[in-house]
Amino acid sequence: MPDNATLRERIRNGETLHVGNAPMDATKDELAEILKQGPYDMIGVCSQHGPFNEEKLWLFCKNAHELGIPVQLRIKHPKHAYLIGNLCDLGPAAIVIPQVDDEADVDEAIRAFYYPPVGIRSFPPPNGYGTDKYTERDDYIEWWNENGILTFQLESVEAVVNARKLAKPGIAMLYFGAEDLKISIETHPNSPFSTVAECKAYVRRQMEGTGIKVAKADAPAGEI
Repeated sequence: MPDNATLRERIRNGETLHVGNAPMDATKDELAEILKQGPYDMIGVCSQHGPFNEEKLWLFCKNAHELGIPVQLRIKHPKHAYLIGNLCDLGPAAIVIPQVDDEADVDEAIRAFYYPPVGIRSFPPPNGYGTDKYTERDDYIEWWNENGILTFQLESVEAVVNARKLAKPGIAMLYFGAEDLKISIETHPNSPFSTVAECKAYVRRQMEGTGIKVAKADAPAGEI
């Protein structure tokens, strides 16, 4: 299994990772077939644009764990950030928050994702990623707070303009939502950006020196 600490360190170093994509209701055999298309560093699953329940997520993460691949979950909505700790208890190694343009949502996500003293996530995580390797409470908390992978998507002109304020310590990586970003540009005629490419270039400049990676992919799958 790829080590989560190694993945986070590779993200910090700006290395290229590969994320696959699978439906949440994929069986273990179906997931194994998808992984053959790799190699992948993580497998992404999305609750934003499809049906979701916690039992399906738990089973998906269990199957992925047995197949040796960490799971990256995109949650439904930024206002659901307060649920991140509970969702991480079901097994994801990484969380993606879509449509982030509010600084308060970023603060809420950081609080929910990390354990004290960084955040307020509740212990213990019964099925949390890494609990098989770190069985002592303090060891696990320290490991997660150093190596948890929390990311969000920039999908509006407002988010791009405010990227530097939104990208706070604790955020590992930024994705773009290209289609929603195009719509936002089209509905803001006085936007300082006329293309998604201009938005990406601006954000990359803003992230210089922060240690926060800007993904190559426009969504939480592909080459990042």
